[in-house]
Formats: sequence, C-alpha cells, structure tokens
Amino acid sequence: MKAENTYYLTTPIYYVTDVPHIGHLYTTVAADIMARYRRMMGSQVWFLTGTDEHGQKIQKKAKETGETPQQLADRVVQRYKHAWEIYQISYDDFIRTTEERHKKVVVHFIKKLMDAGDVYLGEYEGWYCVPDETYWTETQVIDGKCPDCGRPVERLKEESYFFRMSKFEKELLDYIEKKPQFILPESRKNEVVGFVRQGLKDISISRTTIQWGVPMPADPAATKEHKVYVWFDALTNYISALSSVEHGPRFEEFWPNAIHLVGKDILRFHAVYWPTFLMALGLPQPRQIVAHGWLTDSSRKISKSLGNVIDPLELAKEVGVDGVRYFLFREFVFGLDGEYTKETLYRRINSDLANDYGNGISRVCTMMEKYLPAGLDAGSTLEAPSDLKKVVAEAVSQFHVEMDGFVYHKALEQLWRILSEVNRLIETSAPWALAKSGTESDKRKLELVLVHCHESLRIVSLLLVPFIPTAAAKALHILGAQEALKTKAPLSAASWGKGPRHLKVTKAEPLFPRLAWKA
Repeated sequence: MKAENTYYLTTPIYYVTDVPHIGHLYTTVAADIMARYRRMMGSQVWFLTGTDEHGQKIQKKAKETGETPQQLADRVVQRYKHAWEIYQISYDDFIRTTEERHKKVVVHFIKKLMDAGDVYLGEYEGWYCVPDETYWTETQVIDGKCPDCGRPVERLKEESYFFRMSKFEKELLDYIEKKPQFILPESRKNEVVGFVRQGLKDISISRTTIQWGVPMPADPAATKEHKVYVWFDALTNYISALSSVEHGPRFEEFWPNAIHLVGKDILRFHAVYWPTFLMALGLPQPRQIVAHGWLTDSSRKISKSLGNVIDPLELAKEVGVDGVRYFLFREFVFGLDGEYTKETLYRRINSDLANDYGNGISRVCTMMEKYLPAGLDAGSTLEAPSDLKKVVAEAVSQFHVEMDGFVYHKALEQLWRILSEVNRLIETSAPWALAKSGTESDKRKLELVLVHCHESLRIVSLLLVPFIPTAAAKALHILGAQEALKTKAPLSAASWGKGPRHLKVTKAEPLFPRLAWKA
C-alpha cells in the first residue's frame, strides 16, 4: 500500500485516573468517524487510541484507592475498552504507556537526544500543576493557580533534564508557515503561532520526585534517579505504537499521513512540544494536528474537576449509541466550543433522526411496498432527469469536501439537504394520488418519484455509516442495498446509479423511535 493512500489517525492517550467521560468520547468518536470514512473510501487506515499511565497524578490516585499504580491502570483501562466497544470505536491498536514496546522507544529517543546535546542536565525551579502535568513560569501563574485549569500550583526546585526547545523556535515557525494546513482550524493555528512568537524556552523533561514513570537512561552526572517527564513519555506513543524503532515498516507506511486529533487544551503540547521533539530527532512531522473545542455546560468546560461530567455509558442507555454519535457532530462545530444540554440532545435526535431520516425511509419504503409490491428494475428510471438527482450530485460532492477538512457538521448538513429534497418531492408529487390515477403517464411518474427517492436515501445511508454505523447499515438492509458494505470501498457506490438495479425493500421497525423529553 502506497503512503499516499494510507491514513494514521490518533486520539490523545487518556489518563487512567478516572473513567471515560463525554470529552474523551467526543475526540474518540471524531477519530472513529474519519477512520471509518477513509476505510470506506478504500484507503488503508491505522487508528490508534490508548491510555497515559505514568506520572504523579496516577501515583497519587493509586495511593488514594489503595492500589499500586499498575493495578489502577489495569482496572481503569478495562473501563475505556468497554466504553469504546459500546460506542463501536473501530480502533486498530490500543497503546498503553506501561507497555514494554512503548518504554523501549521512549528510552531510545532520550538517549538519541542526549547524544546530540539536545537534552542536558540542569536544575528546575518554578511552579508545577499536578493535574495538568504542566510547568509554569512566575509570570504565567495567576494568584498561585494554574492559568489553564485554575487549580493551585506547587513550587518545585529539583535537578532536572532539559530539552533544548528554544533551539527549534525559528524552524517551527517556518514549518507552520510553509504548511498552512498543518494545524486546523485556522484559529488554533494562530494561537500556536502567537505562543511560539513569544519565545520558546527549554523545558524540563524529567522529575526526581516521582517513582512512577519511565527511568531516564543512566548518567553518571545525575545525583538522583530521574523519571521521564510525562509529556515526552506520552507523546512518544504515536511512534511507539507503530514500531519498536522509528523506521519500521508500519512507520514508513503510515507516518507520512499521521493525523492527531486533540482537544484545544492540549494543543500546545502537540503543536509545539511534539514537533520540536521530532525536529531534534530528525524525524518527519505528522501530516496534521486537528484541535477541537470543549463541550460546555453553562459556558464551563465539562470535566471531572468541575463536577459536571456526563457518563457516556448512561447516555447510550438513555438515547442510543447512534443518537449520541450523531448529535455530537451535527450539533457542534468541530473546532469550537459547544454548549451541551439534554434538551438539545433530545430535540436533535427527534427532529433529524426520527423525523427526517427514519421517517423518510419508512415513508418511501411503505409506498414502495404498497405501490410496487413486486419490486422494480430501476435502470432507465434512474437515468431520467430530476431536480432531486441534481441536488444529490451537488450535495455528495460537497460532503466529501467537508469531510476532507473535518467539518463534520457541514458534511451532515449536505446529507440533510438531500433528505429535505426527498420530502419536498414527495409532498409536491403526491405519490398516493399518482397511484390512484391509474394512467400510464402517472404510473411512470410514480415510479420515477419512488425510485429517485429510494436512490437518494440509499446514498445518504451509505454516507451516514461512519457517523451512525448500526442504524445506517440497518437502513441499507431495509432499502435492499446492503451489498455495498461488503466491498473494499463501499463509498464508491455513494453516487447516483451505483446501487442495485432491482429494487425490493423490506419492512422493519422504525430506525429511531421518538424520545420522550422530560425536563
């Protein structure tokens, strides 16, 4: 497989201090949608997620729960894997930073940087935020609190290894300027550029005050035992998951098209720290870093620290997995913050999925069963012109444009444009009246209306599979068009006339029963 037809999609690796919440779900489903879409387009995809299991935060949490850090990690990892199974996350690999394959690469990279002089021994003194695993300067701390999360910081003074990040300031700025799509969306890229232009400082990459982490390579100059700082450890997972060394076969195949999906709160680490680490190591950059906003509650980030977390598993039981998946990427603009309320969740599912999509399929299939009970050979009818046919062609083309840019809400808008046109055609043509007429011309018009509506719904359903895999596959079965899902590139059939020639639909229960909203 050539590198240009491969995609390496990653989520951040999540801390094992607690169970998955809706913020973790948001990033992970975003990656899953793109992984499914690219696979269905015929590309070779490697989709990585995993857990970050080292650091002071995990060490402290394990002490609170009466476990060893490894026991804590082993227990919580199962919660993540269970949640991702429920939400049908189609990952190819799940990396854990406590795995030997990962630690081996971390130590290899550190040695390489030490030998090059880009990692040196010094002393760190400053402020440290334990929850964020982040160091801050005197000017950055606000009233003794972390400028990111608002929680108290600790004063630290200790021997530390430093990475010469300052050395790569100009190289990083030049790279971002030459690659305008390297960081998406544009607003996040501008934030990164602004941060780098303030001047990059060398950063501490080791700690002597924690025991739970990857040991730094032996160094006679060090007076204490050092553990690798969490961000160097964590970020290395994107390569350690591909190969035990940086130039293994999977690395060569997938790294040229690596795309990191991250929340905006960890963008700096991915768009400043990680690129400079790679520059120092002489390794190519990922293709893209895509940052999304936060889901908010009363304009506050939804997070454990604020006590407003939403359990994805409970939500799945309440409204269904496909309902949650659709809502997250139709209601919110990927890249910006979005206000979450239960009312908007119910309204969006009922309006879009129950009414527009589910009812649209039910309506068309019911009429096809009633008026065309033996089915129909659709060849010549599909070739006839119609306004609906034109709308489908335009919408599908734009759908792919939006997907290329991770503009999920606009991609879905294009599909709902088709659904709206299907509904309009039914209302204006009144198939029930055409069937009642009995004239030959009305019979041909009836066939055209139902065939063109069926073809439109088939195409919409195929394109919806990455977003709502279970319901969309069920819809294709109802439409008698499920065979496309068995091919290597199902979305090659997501254009007019690429479906089955003989149309025969199946009766089924509603795809999305209406939800009863209770305030």
